[in-house]
This record gives sequence, C-alpha cells and structure tokens, in this order.
Amino acid sequence: MRIDDLDSAALRRLSGLRPERGKVLSLYLNLDPSDFATPPARASAITSLLDDAARQARENGSEHDEQVALREDVERARQFFERDFSARQAGSLALFACGPAGLFEALRLPRPVASEAVIDDTPWVEPLARLGTRERVCVVLVNRRHGRILRGGRESLQEVAALDDDVHGQHDQGGWSQARYQRGIEKEVEDHLRNVAHALFRAWKRAPFDRLVVGAAAELFPAFEHHLHPYLRGTLCGRVDLDVEHAGHDDVVRAVKPLLDEHDRGREGAALARLNGGLGGGRAAAGLDAVLTALNERRVEVLLFRDGDTAPGVSCPRCGWLGTKAAECPVDGTPVDRRANVLEDAIEAAVLQSAEPLAVRDHGDEIAAHGGVAAVLRF
Repeated sequence: MRIDDLDSAALRRLSGLRPERGKVLSLYLNLDPSDFATPPARASAITSLLDDAARQARENGSEHDEQVALREDVERARQFFERDFSARQAGSLALFACGPAGLFEALRLPRPVASEAVIDDTPWVEPLARLGTRERVCVVLVNRRHGRILRGGRESLQEVAALDDDVHGQHDQGGWSQARYQRGIEKEVEDHLRNVAHALFRAWKRAPFDRLVVGAAAELFPAFEHHLHPYLRGTLCGRVDLDVEHAGHDDVVRAVKPLLDEHDRGREGAALARLNGGLGGGRAAAGLDAVLTALNERRVEVLLFRDGDTAPGVSCPRCGWLGTKAAECPVDGTPVDRRANVLEDAIEAAVLQSAEPLAVRDHGDEIAAHGGVAAVLRF
C-alpha cells in the first residue's frame, strides 16, 4: 500500500468525510529516530498503539456491527504495519480506516506527532491541521558557473535538476583586452543566472512550490533575484550560504530550516497583526463563541488557535452548525452532539470553507489574550 504525503487536498478530503455507517479509526504514529532509533523500540511503539486501538474498539460502537467493523479495521492496520510499512518510508504517519466507508489511507507527516489512537464518527484531523499541510519547498543553489534545483519538504530534499554553463575564468593581461575580456565574462555570468532562473520557472510551472530559498553568495544574490519571475519572487523566503557544488541534501536541509522557521514566525505575526487591526471593525473575531458564529456564517479567512488547546462544545450532525451550548440546532432543530473538543470541528469547518487554519506556536501569549482562538474574517 502506498503512503502519500500530507497535502491540502488530503486534509480537505478527510475533513469532509462523514460516513453514513460505522466509526472511523484514526491512528497517529511517532517513529522519530531521535526517540525510536532501534527496530525493537519502533516495534514496541507500533504494538502499543495497536493494542490501544484494539481496546477502544472493544469499548466503542453502540451496535454489534460497528464493533465488528472496528476490530477488522484494527486488524487491517496491524497487517499494514507488518507487511507494507517500513520506518524508512515515514518517520511519523497518520492512518485512517473505516471499512463500511471503504476508507484505508496512510499519510506521511512532515514532523513528529504524539502516538495516539482515536475512534470517532469522523476522521480525527486536528493534528494534521496543527502540523499544517506539507509545504512544497524548493531550493536553488547557484554560483557563477553552476546551478542546482532541489525540491521536497522541510525534512527532505531531492535534487531534480543541475545546470552548468561555460563561463570563462579571469586573466590578468591588462589593457583594453583585459577590460573587454572581463565584460565578456560578466555577460556569460549574467546569461548563466538567467538560464537558472528560467529553468526554475519552468520547474514551478510543471509543479508549483510554496517556498523558495536561494543558496548563493551575497554579491551574486541581487543579480539572480532580478532574473526571477515575479511569481517566484512571491515565494522567496531569503538567501543562505552554501557550497553550491558540493553541499549534500542533508546540508541543504539544515541550512534552510532556520530560514523557514523564521518565515513561520513572521507569518504568525502578520496574521495576528491583521487580527488586531480587524477587531472592533468587524473584520475579525475573538473568543470561541464569536469564532464559531463566524464559521457558521462562512466568513472566516484565517482561523488562529493556540497549539494544544481544547474546548468543549456542540455540533449539529445534520447541517454542521457549531456552538458552545445548545440542546438543539437553531438552524434545523436537530438535537446536537456533544463534542469534547469543538475546536477540532472548527478546524474541519475552516478547511471545508477554504479558510486557513493556523496553529499559533510562537505567539501563544498573544492568542491567549483573545481567548485562545480567533479569526480574521473575509467580510
């Protein structure tokens, strides 16, 4: 069975899944090498997770058929880990199973998550939204002669293209010949930078990426940036110093990670600035009640929530209305379901409305001042 990468399409699909019959088994497995370096440690982690899932399957399901289906899902998961899964394929992953709905899907996660088994009416996608979908990262390394393009995510990059141009070296004859020769060299360098930038744009058109990092010398970077297509400049996170010709994939990952982390902090800060500017003017909402109301009205553009928070609430099983307290849905009169963590439902609703769920990690105190959850509104 194939293990897919987490992306926005997978998150949206799972967020919208409401099986007519049966419960959904959601498994999150952490096999971070720093914590589970040996095969026995990894095997123990998998066994512990599946044992917990089996226990919950015995206790869950209001009907006999539901319990049977859950036990079968646990057994399918066990067979998957025994036959199809290798720790080399995914350091951490999520697995979703619901036999009656024909669901059995495994996703590779960009960062480790806590191992946990959850059985519910819908897939448990909150950890996916807290992680964020897998970013498509591109790194272009360029010097005066060589160019390399690497693609992947935060944790892994693969080289997809290499470009070499015939740029002559310096000489010291002096006089007019030296000046003409030097101008010729600079023209060759400029052509090389243009070629790499054009190759990068062609790669983006074939498969767009979300963030671009340039590995180039400080004196070369402005000239290369000048040749970037405006679309690519919009994805540019900045520049790093790397040995263009000899840096390995792991070297590149280590070099760009601090830049991407800094970009994340800036993204959080920008969203909070929009939030603070919109409060009082009708373009933002703060606090659980106000945010759920905005979600019910489909007005949310960015949903901000403090990483790790939970909040009880209610949801309508028919229309999806969300609230903090009610006996029945005010829209259609359906008795509501009690939710131990209505934030998960809020995240699912945001994804289905094409809003951006943003787990706030570096500015936790600021979002806490707004009740732990807030939203930038479209209107």
